[in-house]
Amino acid sequence: MVSLPIGDLPRRYAERKTPTAPALIYPGATVSWRELAKRVDRRARFYRSLGVSRDDRVAIALPNGPDFHEAAFAAWTLGATPAVLSSRLPAHESAALVDLVQPRLVVGDTLAGVPASVPTVAGRAAGDDLDDVSPPAEVATFWKAMCSGGSTGRPKIIVDHMRGEYDPDGAGLHRLLQIPNDGVMLNPGPLYHNGPFLFSSLALFAGSTVVGMERFEAEEALRLIEAHRVQWVSLVPTMMHRIWSLPQAVRDRYDLSSLQVVLHMAAPCPPWLKRAWIDWLGAEKIWEIYAGTEGGGATFIRGDEWLARPGSVGRIAGGGLIKAVREDGSACAPDEIGELFFRPEGGKPSHYVGADEKTSADGWFSIGDLGRLDADGYVYLADRRTDLIIRGGANIFPAEVESALVEHPSVASAIVVGLPCEEMGRRVHAILEPASAATIEVADVHAFLMARLAKYKLPESYELSAQPLRDDAGKARRSALSEERARWLADGRDFKVPHLRRPGEA
Repeated sequence: MVSLPIGDLPRRYAERKTPTAPALIYPGATVSWRELAKRVDRRARFYRSLGVSRDDRVAIALPNGPDFHEAAFAAWTLGATPAVLSSRLPAHESAALVDLVQPRLVVGDTLAGVPASVPTVAGRAAGDDLDDVSPPAEVATFWKAMCSGGSTGRPKIIVDHMRGEYDPDGAGLHRLLQIPNDGVMLNPGPLYHNGPFLFSSLALFAGSTVVGMERFEAEEALRLIEAHRVQWVSLVPTMMHRIWSLPQAVRDRYDLSSLQVVLHMAAPCPPWLKRAWIDWLGAEKIWEIYAGTEGGGATFIRGDEWLARPGSVGRIAGGGLIKAVREDGSACAPDEIGELFFRPEGGKPSHYVGADEKTSADGWFSIGDLGRLDADGYVYLADRRTDLIIRGGANIFPAEVESALVEHPSVASAIVVGLPCEEMGRRVHAILEPASAATIEVADVHAFLMARLAKYKLPESYELSAQPLRDDAGKARRSALSEERARWLADGRDFKVPHLRRPGEA
């Protein structure tokens, strides 16, 4: 096994493949491996002329498209670390992230809040007037740095400790994820999130063609799978829900027989929705992964395993250990809920900039999730510790309530938060996003939940949202939503859509 500098990989495939073999396919733009290699070299020379060198950070704030991948490979060619952030952040948040990143260069078209002292270039700027001498590829100490506003709005950077080199023919991460060598993958998610960036990059490292979407659209995803004979795709449950909500005649219109792996992650998938996909495409094709941007271990489960253990996210894979821990630090018994801790094989997988880490002296670390392990080591998630609603001493996990809510045909998405309550400490509040062209009758939704949830878990107030609750990566800022509504309550506002009595009350 020979690891190569990541910056050398486009050139490697340009030499091995036919001149027209596509590396990237986006709406209106197909880029061959040879063209990608040329563009990456040209950008690398340009970025070097702006002062970028080994172990600098290059902030990339671009929308999905070939420019994004070219900028990342140019940074890797110089031995720099791509620091990925959204181009759609408000100025105060982007300024805070840029301050943490301390980049040598910012590549972005619309990013606000960048200090005048930091060079900024547009996504398509590539130094076309520079010489054609290809810079020798170097190896960065850290291959990526993912920027996050965090669920509470406090920015942080997660710096991955993998070096900027990769062995595409070895037992690398792409094999663990079953991303094919020289195959075709579809990326429907925003590249500023870790999953889409990781999977798309690994596919390119393995010589596969990346079919990219600028923005997720349910039917368009099916069309692209058929048109390009896509073998591998990662979806979040929000995307799965939108695809499943298409009329059956639309879903049946497309040939999806090329698919080998449909991997879902990033948020809990409602069991009814997962069963629907298993029945549709086959249990052997539906995979789930539970992991954090921090790395250090992941659990996997295939559809047929899940049918035998509904609700599990699988067992630890790829080295490392996982355990559930009580508040006093002792290990939980089988099937006892506690905080989940990973211990990665080979040492610390990443570090934070701008936030404290929860890591023990012997190498165990937590990303804040609650869950349990059964006697066979299968993991079942409960929720994030910060999201847990404790109502009158009873623990309520928002993900369970949300899963029941989105099963209702009128609900496209739901976020459940805890709000202050003098009597019970916290009360359950549900924010609902209507399905396309649907009208939500809240009383009907509440009656629907009564048949699925224990009484103490039922929402005591509802709110309808005209805006999408989750982004294209299935992420939602639950803590920020909760804090905003707590402020509204403190200002005298309540939720009248409607505020329902608990069952059994007069």
